[in-house]
Amino acid sequence: MTTPTAPTAPAPTLTPAPTRPLSLSRTTATAIRVLRQLSHDPRTIALLMLIPCVMLFLLRYVFDGSPRTFDNIGASLLGVFPLITMFLVTSIATLRERTSGTLERLLAMPLGKGDLIAGYALAFGALAIVQSALATGLAVWFLGLDVTGSPWLLLLVALLDALLGTALGLFVSAFAASEFQAVQFMPAVIFPQLLLCGLFTPRDNMHPALEAVSDVLPMSYAVDGMNEVLRHTDMTTAFVRDALIVAGCALLVLTLGAATLKRRTA
Repeated sequence: MTTPTAPTAPAPTLTPAPTRPLSLSRTTATAIRVLRQLSHDPRTIALLMLIPCVMLFLLRYVFDGSPRTFDNIGASLLGVFPLITMFLVTSIATLRERTSGTLERLLAMPLGKGDLIAGYALAFGALAIVQSALATGLAVWFLGLDVTGSPWLLLLVALLDALLGTALGLFVSAFAASEFQAVQFMPAVIFPQLLLCGLFTPRDNMHPALEAVSDVLPMSYAVDGMNEVLRHTDMTTAFVRDALIVAGCALLVLTLGAATLKRRTA
């Protein structure tokens, strides 16, 4: 005769505590960690801080015999140079976190993707403030860039462009398997915007198809915003529109970066 066995209770299922999409403390801790790591990499700091200034310095004396040409394009390049450098540094730094396994260990802790992306944006945003201030101060007060509006508005657009470069770098790093691939994204993401933003010729002089494409590229509005400061003494409605579009694009790309962030490369 078989003795019936008492039914065993199912083993309790351990479910991890839900992680908030975004936490100020976790975001701040991530930003501090990134800044601490960057402080041990003087070459990256030099790239971020000095290259835009050096490029503006060279450009000023390339057009030494035509100062007005420097006035026309120098303000626009104040936004272009920070975008390019922040794109390169951010995409490579984020990819390095993933390939080294750091990102996987971080996401195993109660750290959401939003915390990580926001922390990187905060850290590189702090660097962008310094970078943009140095480049703007050099162009306006040392190289003699003649602007009709307030230099603070130039600084604002330069900062927004640097943040956009940070956002784009975080986004494309999710699709790269190596640092070389991350650099390869630059011709695909940055160069078309550089050609179509109105830096070399007014956008309304382009072929209608290219003008339509330029209308959806954020760098176009950064250049337009710089030109508004160059030509008007007060903050215009067009400037506010351009600045909001650049800021909105940066926020959108950061959101996409959080959604596509992978723990590690395949």
